[in-house]
Amino acid sequence: MSGWSGEYAELGAMTNFSFLEGASHPGELMLQARALGLAAVGVADRNTLAGVVRALMGAEEAGLPLVVGSRLGFVDGTELIVFPRDRAAYGRLCRLLSLGKSEVFSSPRSGEGDRPEPQAEDGGGVVRPLHPSTASRSPSPSLRDGEETGRIAKAETRLSFDQAVALGEGLIALVPAPERPDAAFETRLAAWRRAWPDNLYLAAAPLWRGDDRRRLNRLAAMAERTGAPMIATNAVLYHHPDRRRLQDVLTCVREGTTIDKAGRRLQANAERHLKPPPQMARLFRGHEAALERTMEVARACRFSLRELKYRYPDEPVPDGWTAQRRLIRLAFEGARAKWPEGVPAKVRTTIVKELKLIKLLNYPNYFLTVHDIVAWARSRPQPILCQGRGSAANSVVCFCLGVTNVNPAEQDVLIERFMSADRAEPPDIDVDFEHERREEVMQYVYRRYGRDRAGIVATVIHYRPRSAIRDVGKALGLTEDVTARMADTVWGGWGDGVKDEHVDRTGLDRDDPRLALALELTAELIKFPRHLSQHVGGYVLSQTPLIEIVPVGNAAMEDRTFIEWDKDDVDFLGLMKVDVLALGMLTAIRRGFDLIDGAYGRRFELDTVPQEDPAVYDMLCRGDSIGVFQVESRAQIAMLPRLQPRTFYDLVVEVAIVRPGPIQGGMVHPYLQRRKEKREAEQRGQAYAVDFPHPAPEHGDRDELRRVLHKTLGVPLFQEQAMRIAMEAARFSSKEANGLRRAMATFRHMGTIHEYEEMFVGRMIDRGYPPEFARSCFEQIKGFGEYGFPESHACSFAHLVYVSAWMKRHWPEAFAAALLNSQPMGFYAPAQLVRDAREHGVEVRHPDVNASGWDAALEPREGRKRRALRLGLRSIDGFRQTWAEAIVAARAAGPFADAEDLRMRAQLPPAALDRLAEADALGTLKLSRRQGMWSVKGAPPAASAPLFEAAGLVETDGRPPEALPELAPSEEVVGDYQSIRLSLKGHPVAFLRDRLTQAGAVTAEAYGRLPDGRRVQVGGVVLVRQRPGTAKGVCFITLEDETGVANLVLWERVFEAFRPTAMGARMVLAKGRVQRAEGVSHLVVEELVDWTQVLGDLTPDRAPGSAHEPARGRHPRDVRVLPGSRDFH
Repeated sequence: MSGWSGEYAELGAMTNFSFLEGASHPGELMLQARALGLAAVGVADRNTLAGVVRALMGAEEAGLPLVVGSRLGFVDGTELIVFPRDRAAYGRLCRLLSLGKSEVFSSPRSGEGDRPEPQAEDGGGVVRPLHPSTASRSPSPSLRDGEETGRIAKAETRLSFDQAVALGEGLIALVPAPERPDAAFETRLAAWRRAWPDNLYLAAAPLWRGDDRRRLNRLAAMAERTGAPMIATNAVLYHHPDRRRLQDVLTCVREGTTIDKAGRRLQANAERHLKPPPQMARLFRGHEAALERTMEVARACRFSLRELKYRYPDEPVPDGWTAQRRLIRLAFEGARAKWPEGVPAKVRTTIVKELKLIKLLNYPNYFLTVHDIVAWARSRPQPILCQGRGSAANSVVCFCLGVTNVNPAEQDVLIERFMSADRAEPPDIDVDFEHERREEVMQYVYRRYGRDRAGIVATVIHYRPRSAIRDVGKALGLTEDVTARMADTVWGGWGDGVKDEHVDRTGLDRDDPRLALALELTAELIKFPRHLSQHVGGYVLSQTPLIEIVPVGNAAMEDRTFIEWDKDDVDFLGLMKVDVLALGMLTAIRRGFDLIDGAYGRRFELDTVPQEDPAVYDMLCRGDSIGVFQVESRAQIAMLPRLQPRTFYDLVVEVAIVRPGPIQGGMVHPYLQRRKEKREAEQRGQAYAVDFPHPAPEHGDRDELRRVLHKTLGVPLFQEQAMRIAMEAARFSSKEANGLRRAMATFRHMGTIHEYEEMFVGRMIDRGYPPEFARSCFEQIKGFGEYGFPESHACSFAHLVYVSAWMKRHWPEAFAAALLNSQPMGFYAPAQLVRDAREHGVEVRHPDVNASGWDAALEPREGRKRRALRLGLRSIDGFRQTWAEAIVAARAAGPFADAEDLRMRAQLPPAALDRLAEADALGTLKLSRRQGMWSVKGAPPAASAPLFEAAGLVETDGRPPEALPELAPSEEVVGDYQSIRLSLKGHPVAFLRDRLTQAGAVTAEAYGRLPDGRRVQVGGVVLVRQRPGTAKGVCFITLEDETGVANLVLWERVFEAFRPTAMGARMVLAKGRVQRAEGVSHLVVEELVDWTQVLGDLTPDRAPGSAHEPARGRHPRDVRVLPGSRDFH
């Protein structure tokens, strides 16, 4: 063992962030390495640093040094493993990977000339230029060895060894030895050793094929000749040999083959796992220096991700201003605009207090950035509607800056609950923008900061049960129908595998060895990272180049780039994130405001909508909230009549109460009971007082919880209340409370919240609180760990609840049109939105070529003040916006006279005419659906033959025969549903009513009037399926017939008994008992019968050309009688 200290570091290990290659989580590798006695682990995933933060989390938990690195794959097929010595070298590695993944070096900020030379901070904190020859290097064709030089695709990396050399200063390199090292490899190794600017080693790994001793001797001699010392490695792909089978499956998925055909593409054995130092010593006996060199590299590469020094950018500050002074000026200017008659003293005091805290924590630039983005959006020629939310967004400063429309001074949401010196984390401000225009805002951020200093946060796409069973089954050679049947047994996208009883129900044999293996490997593969995608809108901005902190790569969308770390990684390292999010309801509200303005000449904005309108609250108290933001789900509609909201804060509670936190904490029913008691007391003219739990007299103020819980009647509903209870009642210090809050935030990933349970509950009991109350409070905290909803978010959302409800109540036609024009969004399909609008007195008109544009619009009604809603051509399935625009442009010269006039003037192709005829949109041309389809069948292309035109000949067949038989009413309805997904002529179930009556079913309207406990049957089409994780397996289904909707409740036992029907039927007959409570009816299902096939009886005429069989572009087997349900998991 001469020359070896006995310590060994495994260098070049690949985690499952080497997507479809590594077969262990980073944390698993670290814990196993510690258990085996390794001195360090060098993680080097292929062309990425995506897994290094997770590796750091695991390394710190295991108490093991992490050597950060990456495995570079070059365009010529060669590889190089690199490890940075220090911070400056790490910055060069990030820059190198960014160079291979994107074009960020060639995208200076708009309006700028040459960019300043890139900077990197070395280990001593000194900022110095990078390698002078690479300061502004762009991807070059000569460096790509003839590779394509177009835009680099997402997940692609184009690098050459020459590019790596140019940025290789401070990077220790390992060259993996090939299976058969030949003269060509030795020549390349010698050339690379001469060119590389730092140490370069030859990495040797045993192959376990019987000649390892001879091969290692040969490699050692080669290393001696080339000057590249040999270093030991096991080329680790997984932490334990049991993962070999999963690694084989990943290889098959990556290569697009099966386990039976993969051949030599699979690893030859199961030895690519971590091994203890003594075993590595036996493998490298006689080459102990190769083992010692692993420690040389580990000691030399002292860089840690904890060294990353992050600076938030200061661009929003004009010359001559400090960030704090600028923020003070903007805050008080905004305050004077909000309170033109004088800023109240309390508000002024709060602003000063918040500004002092912002200065103390050095966050003024962050607030200015958010203000800058919001101000830009609102300054557009067509302003972009937006609203801030989040903890820090609900500060008085943000209200004055115009970031939020909720006045926190009225809601008692104080900023120090979310920002304090004890929280070494950035504040949280999310800004929602109209979803159709959010891209404009995102591109502004890129222009404002430059792509090398701004990047979208990544999202790690993980395997879920459906995708896992499909990939594993395909890799193992299972037929597609078998994997599809197993995948279809999975509800939603979550779970830890495919249950045995669900497989049995498919008729498959679990005793089949290949199927059993597939199920076992599926369970292992679930939660593995599959690939990186981009966050919905979270940006990281940096004063120094972001591409020296983390690699930046191209997204799939043009002009989008994103970093390789996700939200958890960014939070772990303390990087500031600005969330530029998309919200469909903001688009709908803006469209609604525009429609009201255009039709009635009245302009509203988010902050000018009349507040506290009793009529709005009356509507919500009835549960009349289809389409209303956040309160349109089945659970929210059922909650509204019970909660009886009468004030804005009631809406705040409504938004937050139907969430996992309050539900799992058992807080919903106690709160509703107290609301009911309070209403009854007020009706009797009596005062209502809550007896708040309190500590023993010797342990503190009796009213300490009254101050925390008085607005929610003594029941904790919000995240902030849970934290304040911890500090007030359990006497948590600021540090302990911050630890609890972090545990809540990472509960789903880390599961550390239980560490605080004994401390929390024990302290409350010791201070005299009832044990049940103490335990229930902590249960709620654990519920928030699954999905907590803070009061600050609820306040912002409640404002949009009110605005959307106000529009629905007073301008239902504009509200419905706005929702239709913003699809897809929300719980309900267009058919239900239109039905609801008609029930509110709105006249809805069918789409028509002489009246409709692309969007739904409001049309005058003769002798009526309120307008009608005309459906737009966008409602026609498969119809293109360019076709609609051509129709509108041609129609400016006058209405179309017939189908030929339409075809010629609008230059429409046959496919467009087919879609219009199928949708019965030719009514003003005096053509029925069947006549229209007849007429367009013989239509030639829009450009007629020149010879025919010269001769004055018309190519069409002329007007269809007047004697064409009319479609049956049921066919008309089905034709509407197949073409525009709704019908104004009737409801499909109405034509099946006789059969339902014979089966003993009543209508949805009749069921809603039946008394509690009555056994009943109801049939209808399935609109919505919900099976939330907090419902303990309960499934909620919403049915619709011609009279209304029925809400079904399937307990877990019933759901499992009728699982295929509950998950997939389009029409069902439900049998069960009525459950009524406080005016809300549900049907608790005992039996569920699939009536999907009955829908086929709606179309008795199967002749070609019938509306239910569109002739062009779609095969009849692909045409469904009704659109599918909207399912939520």
